Amino acid sequence: MKEKLTLILRITVAIILLQTLRFKFSAHPDSVYIFTKVGMEPFGRISIGIIELIASILILIPKTIWIGALLTLGVIGGAIIMHLSILGIQVNNDNGLLFLTAVVTFILSIIILYKERHRLPKIKAS
Repeated sequence: MKEKLTLILRITVAIILLQTLRFKFSAHPDSVYIFTKVGMEPFGRISIGIIELIASILILIPKTIWIGALLTLGVIGGAIIMHLSILGIQVNNDNGLLFLTAVVTFILSIIILYKERHRLPKIKAS
């Protein structure tokens, strides 16, 4: 049962990451607006899209789940910080949906990473 739950969480995170790619890669006006406002248009938009694509693939492969979850935490953590510092919770009258999606994705990635903690590489003290 625990493995099925983790699989559902992984698929959910991957779907969330993948569904945003069409906006980033097609230069949707909302995506261009967001990345322009944070000073990362167009290279940031495309780079973040590529990183999210890689994270969504890695989180679905059993041996690389932890890498995908960690990568997702980094990217989505950056998005949350941008919302809180520059963009605001509500962007283009979305009633905070984009921010809420980022927070949910961040929390799910923490749960996935915690469940996969046994796969994290061990760091030897010298």
